[in-house]
Formats: sequence, structure tokens, C-alpha cells
Amino acid sequence: MRVVVQRVRSARVSVANDIVGAIGRGLLVLVGFTHDDAEPDLTFMADKIVNLRIFEDPEGKMNDSLLDVGGAILSVSQFTLYGNARNGRRPNYMAAARPEIAQPLYDRFNALLRETGMIVRTGRFGAMMDVELINDGPVTLWLDTDNL
Repeated sequence: MRVVVQRVRSARVSVANDIVGAIGRGLLVLVGFTHDDAEPDLTFMADKIVNLRIFEDPEGKMNDSLLDVGGAILSVSQFTLYGNARNGRRPNYMAAARPEIAQPLYDRFNALLRETGMIVRTGRFGAMMDVELINDGPVTLWLDTDNL
């Protein structure tokens, strides 16, 4: 499982010019799955994301988590996180989980995030989406569960 986490002032995702998910302050989370991802990966990542200390405290230091600041999450499925562009010019997506595997993982991951008390908005799995954000910082992290 791979995610790109971006601290945002706001973010939204649209499908065919209709906004399907939007948040104010919080995290935009781009989420990709591979073939062998399972519940431990989802649990680890959900816990990691809501507890990352990447928000500034009153002294201006990154000591606060999403839970501490009461932010929200915009979760967007992103199979291209498993694109391999090492050879040639066209990325290979063979490491990305097929939709019938990835969608239940995505749904479960979002449910785990919600179980923490977070407000979670989503894109639309498998759709062509437009994602807009106002990056805060910018603060952008890449996380994966390859070595769990």
C-alpha cells in the first residue's frame, strides 16, 4: 500500500464537473494498492495518517496530528502510485492491484479512517477525477507498507 499525504488548507475532487468530495483544513490522501495488501496494511496506514505530527502547534513546530487539530481527510484512489517507469517511457502498472481487489481495500481503508472519528470525504473509485487543493506548507509525504 502506498499513499501520498499532502497537508492542505482545502481540497476537493470533481467527476464530470460535479464535486464529489471536499474538505477544509486537513489531509489530501492519494491511495494506491498492490496485489498482496491486506488488513494489517490498512490498519497500519490509517493509524499512521491520523497520528502524523505534521501540523503546527501554537509555537509553530510540527507537533500536532490531524486528530489534535480536528482536520478532515479527502481520500482519493490512485492506482498510478504503483506505476513503474524505470524502463522505457510508458509506465507499467502491473504492480497495481486490479479494481476488483483494490476497491474493497479502498472502502475498508476509508472505514478505518472514519472509525478514528475523522471526517472522511472521498473521490469516486475508478473515475476520471479532477483534484484541486491549496497546499499548506507545502507538506507532502510518501508512505508505504512494503516493509511491514
